[in-house]
Amino acid sequence: MSAAQERRTLLERRTVVLAVGAAGAAAALTACGGSNGSGGAESVEQQQPGSDGAGGAGGAVLAKTADIPEGGGVVFAAQKVVVTQPTAGQFKAFSATCTHQGCAVKDVTDNVITCPCHNSTFDAATGSPTAGPATQPLPPREISVEGDSITLA
Repeated sequence: MSAAQERRTLLERRTVVLAVGAAGAAAALTACGGSNGSGGAESVEQQQPGSDGAGGAGGAVLAKTADIPEGGGVVFAAQKVVVTQPTAGQFKAFSATCTHQGCAVKDVTDNVITCPCHNSTFDAATGSPTAGPATQPLPPREISVEGDSITLA
């Protein structure tokens, strides 16, 4: 069993235990106006390596190529984008909003983008769903790689 499959199995087991507590917490947040618009996924780290403070939009540097691990990626919460490097020197970008219920994806490991809300997973090279409940791919985002800089278009 691969590390990604083991992690999915563990997450599925945790989901059963946490489902009731998560539903209660979500209801409490919604009732109290605590929703952040990301489906309750506030655990996404705001990683902005290489950022020049301009938020990664309009040609500002989002990251350096060295900041994006091969076979992995980085979620940029403020820009709602995930940048991946499926193979050496190949960079891809997708919306960081899960197509299932709008939660923010959390991380990229072993070329798998993971949404923590309902354990949907996506291929880091294509954005296509690899495990449900999501059935639609993550929409691609346009990036430009020039030298060692990655910019969000």
